[in-house]
Amino acid sequence: MNIQERLFLAGQYLLPHHALSRLIGCAAECRAEWFKNPLISWFVKRYQVDMSEAVIGNPHAYEHFNAFFTRALRDGARPLDASPGAILCPADGAISQLGAIEHGRIFQAKGHSFSVLELLGGDAEMAAPFMGGQFATVYLSPKDYHRVHMPLAGTLREMVYVPGKLFSVNGFTAENVPELFARNERVVCLFDTERGPMAVVLVGAMIVASVETVWAGLVTPPKRALKHFRYGAAAQQPIHLDKGAELGRFKLGSTAIVLFGPEQVRWAEGLAAGSAVRMGQQLAEPLA
Repeated sequence: MNIQERLFLAGQYLLPHHALSRLIGCAAECRAEWFKNPLISWFVKRYQVDMSEAVIGNPHAYEHFNAFFTRALRDGARPLDASPGAILCPADGAISQLGAIEHGRIFQAKGHSFSVLELLGGDAEMAAPFMGGQFATVYLSPKDYHRVHMPLAGTLREMVYVPGKLFSVNGFTAENVPELFARNERVVCLFDTERGPMAVVLVGAMIVASVETVWAGLVTPPKRALKHFRYGAAAQQPIHLDKGAELGRFKLGSTAIVLFGPEQVRWAEGLAAGSAVRMGQQLAEPLA
């Protein structure tokens, strides 16, 4: 590790994560054209964002940076894999890791893993169905489409907001910050699907201003305390989302982790750590 990398890693521990992220979040909501237009133009050029995919192709037509960052894509920009029973990739980005959940832990990077129980907020009953199951971690880079979609059709059973740190979630921090994804702020969404319980975990990161879901809106509240929401039979109108439907979105960031129980899915051939992926492509197939 060189000096620059050491300083970056030290900053991850020393910087005021939440204060910095909230400050940047306020700037990202600024509607002043003299501020937001140059910022968006710089971002498009710096990260080579393909605006031809967006419903609104003019970068300056967005009311603020966050509206641009969470932009909708035009119809057909992300076709859904039509293979029978296909489990879809929930987001654009790259596979950070995927594979089996072994001894209750998820592989993070060489020398590091983290607990499923901790990832899901410490709820043993929620974590139990995923022991011995499968996981896929998808990292969304700045240039990517930042809405997260359903890998399978499902009915929402529970949502948990888990407070935590806001470490960066790039490859370097994954290799050097122990239990990174179980330490960061996150929103856990648990669904009942044709392949049994499925969890989609939206993990926050440094400068991520907020995480939203389509049913609850903003779910990273200013008071950082664990919050548990139960749906299902008691709900007046159960929340059911079709395969490929939008689930939520990140305002500046980050990572989505998908969990399935044992003997339910097989990851698509050719996918491995570092594989580039797009929302809607086949992520896995069902086991018979």
